Amino acid sequence: MKLKIAAIVLALTGSAAFAGPTCNVPQDKWMKEADFKAQMEKQGYQIKTFKVSKGQCYEIYGFDKAGKKVEIYFDPATGAELERK
Repeated sequence: MKLKIAAIVLALTGSAAFAGPTCNVPQDKWMKEADFKAQMEKQGYQIKTFKVSKGQCYEIYGFDKAGKKVEIYFDPATGAELERK
């Protein structure tokens, strides 16, 4: 029984540790993906992977202008950075 409870607690806390931010923006307010990517590239980012996260934010994996590897979440409406890992 104790092992079962420990497994449940670990599963819940483990998944929360990897969760990104949540964006509560209606999709009709989102910046177009192409416009967002162009804006990021102008700022010097090299985007290797672009996706919409489970929390409905824009998420990129790639490199910043200094060549440092990045994983960043953005507000899909404004393009504001929300979280960097």
